[in-house]
Amino acid sequence: MKPALQERCALISGSSRGVGLAAAKTLVAQGAQVILHANENIAAAQQTAAQLGPLALGAIAADLSQPGAGRALFEQADALAQGRIDVVVNNAGIYLANRLNGPDQDWDQAWATLLQVNLLAVADLCRSAVNAFVERGGGSIINVASRAGYRGDDGDHSAYAASKGAVLALTKTLARAYGKDGVLAYALAPGWIDTRMAPNNAAGLAAAKSEIPIGRMADPAEIGAMIAFLASGACASATGSCIDINGASYVR
Repeated sequence: MKPALQERCALISGSSRGVGLAAAKTLVAQGAQVILHANENIAAAQQTAAQLGPLALGAIAADLSQPGAGRALFEQADALAQGRIDVVVNNAGIYLANRLNGPDQDWDQAWATLLQVNLLAVADLCRSAVNAFVERGGGSIINVASRAGYRGDDGDHSAYAASKGAVLALTKTLARAYGKDGVLAYALAPGWIDTRMAPNNAAGLAAAKSEIPIGRMADPAEIGAMIAFLASGACASATGSCIDINGASYVR
């Protein structure tokens, strides 16, 4: 039996560490080719690509806080893959506070930056991918959102929650509009994941874990495993779905 993802080629944004790195490792283990992406941590992404072996086609640096960077990233990656990308994993994202009672300048900057990285760059990558996939007979998009997109977040992270809610709506729209063209679109809505974006102090960690019935945050490998399953096309009828991975901390 051939590997589940043999002949697939995936671009994974934000793959120098955390969930993106776990997804890259899992996809390669199942036979897929991957292209990694990083912003400031490009050296680590390049080192990881070398360690993953010939199925890792390389790593690309792109600052997704800049307008048009998502589109340029897809174009570079697709050229590197010789026009064979058929999976895009939108994993890159940021988690910034935007206090309602803070200075106007801080509020405006947080909203602009969060929407650019978490939504507009994702939309640009999705747009580029869909246009390519329609011509090629299909492909898969997997957007890593957040449970905050459904339930909201705390008062200091309204922009983050709004950006993730928009990603969910974008994913569902793409699935409905382009399923007839063989384009599959899925979203994941994790809760806390054991990465550098999780609380970094004892009190914060205790509070985060206290709301999770299974008593722990998700491991990045768990998210990577779900990404690999969706990338396989084994359940195309799930297109348009948002899959919760939060230890039952938020059950819809």
